[in-house]
Amino acid sequence: MSSPLKIVLRKFLIWRYKHIPEKQFIYILSAVIGLLAGLVAVTIKNLVHLIQNLLEGQFIKDLHQAFYFIFPLIGLLLVLIIKRKLIKKKIGHGIPSTLFAISKQKGLMPRHQMWASLILAPLTVGFGGSVGLEGPTVATSAAIGSNTARLFHLNQTTRTLLIGAAAAGAMASIFKAPITAIVFAVEIFSLELTMASMIPLLIASICAVLTSYFFFGNDVLLHFTLQESFSFKDVLFYILLGVISASVSVYFSKIYFRLNTFFRSITNLYKRLIVGGVLLGVIIYFVPPLFGEGYETINNILRGDIDPVLVNNIFHTATDSTWIIITLLIGLVIFKVVATSFTFGAGGVGGIFGPTLFTGSVTGYVFALIINHTNLFVHQLSLTNFAMVGMAGLMAGILHAPLTAIFLIAEITGGYELFVPLMIVSSISYIIAKKYVPHNIYHKQLAERGQLITHDKDKNVLMMLDLDKIIETNFILLYPQMTLREVVTKAVAKSSRNHFPVVDEDNQFLGILTLNDIRSIMFDSKLYDTVTVESLMRSAPDIIYYEKHTTEDILNKFKSSGAWNLVVIKEGKYFGFISKSRLLTAYRQTLINVTSI
Repeated sequence: MSSPLKIVLRKFLIWRYKHIPEKQFIYILSAVIGLLAGLVAVTIKNLVHLIQNLLEGQFIKDLHQAFYFIFPLIGLLLVLIIKRKLIKKKIGHGIPSTLFAISKQKGLMPRHQMWASLILAPLTVGFGGSVGLEGPTVATSAAIGSNTARLFHLNQTTRTLLIGAAAAGAMASIFKAPITAIVFAVEIFSLELTMASMIPLLIASICAVLTSYFFFGNDVLLHFTLQESFSFKDVLFYILLGVISASVSVYFSKIYFRLNTFFRSITNLYKRLIVGGVLLGVIIYFVPPLFGEGYETINNILRGDIDPVLVNNIFHTATDSTWIIITLLIGLVIFKVVATSFTFGAGGVGGIFGPTLFTGSVTGYVFALIINHTNLFVHQLSLTNFAMVGMAGLMAGILHAPLTAIFLIAEITGGYELFVPLMIVSSISYIIAKKYVPHNIYHKQLAERGQLITHDKDKNVLMMLDLDKIIETNFILLYPQMTLREVVTKAVAKSSRNHFPVVDEDNQFLGILTLNDIRSIMFDSKLYDTVTVESLMRSAPDIIYYEKHTTEDILNKFKSSGAWNLVVIKEGKYFGFISKSRLLTAYRQTLINVTSI
């Protein structure tokens, strides 16, 4: 930012402090951020449509089947080149990177996140990457919210709130579902649902939805018309669908995690691109509905028109047999997560929300189709209703967001006729899937590192503490061979500390020597040259390993050991000490920071 702009900003901030109360200013920023989030959603969607229209030219159409193989590879190559040559910085996965910024970076997101996904996500999806656009849209909007808060010097709590408002705005604009957007922000980002947070989320959602209406009119992403209302006779089948949704959710998550681990083992990015891109091209060539986001397939299923979905099937067989249709649809359920994982593994930028809805719609549809075709029951199920409710079941199972699932489908259907089946399927799917997959795709890596933000305020505050600012390193080091004379003259006399770390020549931690250990002999000059540190030192009451232990682990160590100071080991070497008093002081200050607006 140039100097004149800094002067203008400084003058504006001074004027704002005098004339606009903090709460009203947050409301204004929420509206602006909602508008920008809506524009981000519109821009990303239109760029994808532009790329796909270019790829649907007459020349390409003549060779279309062959190009199903090569398009994804081209798109992923462009993404990698732009990452390496233009951005030159790490691009985190949408929502997980946002959650990490909230939990460990005080709500500060890199500026390049505001525009990187605007380029990379459309290239990934436009060229056929089998991922969604919701994650990149949310992450881009969240980065705008974070950097807007940084621009106006707002505190950590307000930054987090504006990130949530941006996320809500993004989801509201994509699905034209403002209530769902608020629930999504609270459920996924663990925001506190208070009036102080509700109003900014509401304002952002409204502005984003209005932006979407301005550009797209009444057109919606998911087209669904309720043809049959809920019947009590369907309850048993919705319970069964909940169990099936949970099973598919567990399969989806497990396969995703395993393939993600496999691709992480390939350290060379170009090898990842080749392996993932070629495999993705092959699977899309044989299963064309896996090309891109898949909302065209979802809408065909919601209309009950599956012929366009299966016309280019892997076996090139006619779809006049119901069992062939069922087999092909089950194939879509099985291979969607594989195609999604290949896209991410090859370096693509996208989200998991779209693939979840795709898998859920097919799961619900094929379940109802099997029940109807077997004729075991006189009662016939609504294929489209079960497809719609199936999406909620997979969202609850894969994303662990049952409330978001319920409200999204309720808003899309334009009423609450399906509210009871939505609650049945979502709750069953969530409960079962949660048992076998404790953390969803957004949360897993953060949870394993102890960096996952939750609704537990105490844990959140502990997690937000910056260990590097708590660790004290200004201690005088002692060595085993040092005499009592050296301890007194070189350490005790020159330090205000009452404990000293003992290390070897390689800085390996050996033990601790405290003033209490030498108090009775400290002034006995006869022992000065005969007693060494090695004979006086003792083991530490417990040890903190910098790379391994979370702040919550550290607090538990203080409780169990009864110590007031614990040594910190970093990369196998002595690093410093953490005192209980310093830790608790930092906790209190952080608690004040994150609970004040």
